[in-house]
Amino acid sequence: MSGDNGGVRAPTVPRLLCSVLPPAGRVAFPELVPAPTVSPDSPDPLPPPARRGLILLAPMEGLLDHRLRAVLTRVGGVDRCVSEFIRITDQLLPERVFLRIVPELRSGSRTGAGVPVRPQLLGSDPACLADNAARLAGLAPEGIDLNFGCPARTVNHHRGGAILLDEPELVGRIVAAVRRAVPPSVPVSAKMRLGFQDGSRTLECALAIAEAGAQELVVHARTRADGYRPPAYWDRIAAVVEAVALPVVANGEIWSVADALRCRRESGCHNLMLGRGLVADPALALALRAHDTGGLSESLSWHDLLDLMADYWQRVAVGVEARHRPGRLKQWLFLLQRRYPDAARAFDTLRRVGDPRDIAAWLAAEARAGH
Repeated sequence: MSGDNGGVRAPTVPRLLCSVLPPAGRVAFPELVPAPTVSPDSPDPLPPPARRGLILLAPMEGLLDHRLRAVLTRVGGVDRCVSEFIRITDQLLPERVFLRIVPELRSGSRTGAGVPVRPQLLGSDPACLADNAARLAGLAPEGIDLNFGCPARTVNHHRGGAILLDEPELVGRIVAAVRRAVPPSVPVSAKMRLGFQDGSRTLECALAIAEAGAQELVVHARTRADGYRPPAYWDRIAAVVEAVALPVVANGEIWSVADALRCRRESGCHNLMLGRGLVADPALALALRAHDTGGLSESLSWHDLLDLMADYWQRVAVGVEARHRPGRLKQWLFLLQRRYPDAARAFDTLRRVGDPRDIAAWLAAEARAGH
């Protein structure tokens, strides 16, 4: 699991010709602040609170979809979410596909807590991506993100995600086609890794994305070959920050406020994307925000988490097959063990439970014990 998520197979629909639409121009992206210049020896890499960076929430395959986005953004501290990717092949998808994967589009492209959600597209055909982006733009998304970071073997085998980082020219054509296809009011962003097998083309890809008109670039600080093995090479993002004239967001291995501060210092990015770290500690964004603003440290008790899990479980019960529901909660508990000893106890109790009714009974019993 990771911020580079798995995709959704496109349904079978009649093939429509995909052709790049007329230019629509570029847009400014006022929300993000350029990364401040930070000395590696600086004891405090933070700028004044008025220039605090954004905290973005990444997707995670099979876990951090719209259901968990709704729950985690209730906690606070997150400025924007990115959806799991929508796979684009050679078809123009119907609106219902975008709405199924990103139901927040029905409510102003925001979660119930009011946090913006940016749908993400993945593919390798610039024309088809452009046509689908244009259709998606008709649903008034907060923006459109492009995936050049997914490391999944199946996705890469079908020329999607991180494998495109070996083709910087194609990466640039994809971004340019999507930028031309959507109105200037719709921001276009991209996410990439440092490379596919190595980082030799990191800057070529980053420059291609920037020069094609993207307004933001998220960099996961590992190559596809690195997978998700620690460490994340935050210092290698610094060269991207120096090379491109657009805001850069750092991503990868940020599990704590201390990690976030070190990532900021080494990468030169003040804007961060959190994935597994925020799932493991739902108050991490709040804690980082408190550090940035000089406020009180934020945390959640185990009983607070039980309330969140009960909310999540109710959402999972809608639209997720019964046989897959227990796995969703257990994946979350597995990550929560990093921060909460009670989560380790709960995971051991439930690891072999496969009946959703038993999960529901456990949640009810835990709630009664806590109150």
